Order: sequence, then structure tokens, then C-alpha cells
Amino acid sequence: MPNETRPNFAAIVPPDSERRRYTAGEAIFKEGDPGDAMFVVMSGHVRISHGNRSLERVEGGGIFGEMALADPAPRSAAATAETDCEVVPVDANRFQFMVHHTPFFALQVMRIMTGRLRAMNARDRLTGDDDSS
Repeated sequence: MPNETRPNFAAIVPPDSERRRYTAGEAIFKEGDPGDAMFVVMSGHVRISHGNRSLERVEGGGIFGEMALADPAPRSAAATAETDCEVVPVDANRFQFMVHHTPFFALQVMRIMTGRLRAMNARDRLTGDDDSS
């Protein structure tokens, strides 16, 4: 998603939110881990990967792990601190609160998820990868 249209989710994180710090190279979560929260990147960069394939770099203000709030399946990708970073976990209760008090938030999360799905489909078409066979 181009930066000029990318929402800054960090701007709506309450100041009293729990913050977690990770050093460059540290795993935030691994593929296959159970998921119960999404994360907002407050600073730094997070690399999202599946197997050995890098999928996306999430920067400050971005989100990752949002599928955990919509689907109880294990994590489908890994998240690793690409640089020292600070993230805020958003569990289901906080997510519902944010949706209720900031209705545009839910639409923005859906747009992020849709953009990621479209990018994955485009990559698969280019590389000939097809998990359906």
C-alpha cells in the first residue's frame, strides 16, 4: 500500500497501551504460533515472512498479525524485528473497542488485509506458485 494512502494506526493507539520492544532479528511471532492479537508498529520496521519468502516490511504506523482477530487458525506467517522496534499488541477486546469508537478503523484494517491478499495473489501469478494443486 503506498505510503500516501497508508493509515497511521499508531495515531489512534491509547497512550496507556502496553508496549513491547524487540531488537533487530528478534522473532515477534513465528509461523504456526497461536494468534490472539494483532500489532501496531510504533517505531522501527518489522519483516513479515512465510517460509524463506519475505512478504512485506511493515513500518511505523502500520499493522500486522490482524488475521488472528478474524480467524483462530495458527499464524500463517512469521514476524521478525528488522530493526529495533516497538509494537503495541491489540487483542480482541481492544480491537472491538477501537472499532466501536473509531468506525473507520475497521474499514482501514479490511483494506490492509485486501491489499495483502491481492499482493500475494499477484506474486503467486508471477512465480507460478499455486497452493491449490
